[in-house]
Amino acid sequence: MNYLGLDSKELEGVAMHLNKLLASYNIYYQNLRSFHWHVRGRSFFDLHNLFEQYYNEAKTQIDDIAERILTIDHKPDGSLHKYLDKTEIEESKDLLNDEEMARHVLHNQSELIKLMRTIIKEASKVEDEGTVDVISGMLSQMEKN
Repeated sequence: MNYLGLDSKELEGVAMHLNKLLASYNIYYQNLRSFHWHVRGRSFFDLHNLFEQYYNEAKTQIDDIAERILTIDHKPDGSLHKYLDKTEIEESKDLLNDEEMARHVLHNQSELIKLMRTIIKEASKVEDEGTVDVISGMLSQMEKN
């Protein structure tokens, strides 16, 4: 049943990019969890709280991305090996100092923003305004962060 009025075949590219974003968000999420656990130094209190805020936001966005992939009648990836194959985000090292962690988070967010902009362009080409709306909201929040 095509209740969206969109061609599932035309949405394959959008789904592929969404799965890349899903993979990247999962690695970003895990990096944030690790940073939250391991942060030390003079910025401990600020960064500890900020990393928790970011990973809680990421957890919600991961679910939103997967649900959007399902909504456009495609399958979201759900395994770590697929995430590691598709991600644009590097796994962080465990022993970074507080400033390195902050730089790493900014770099991760920059990569996510690039992916989101690509998805918006691809979804617009096939008139998938639902995906444009979902990802635009995420992009706006990420830019604000």
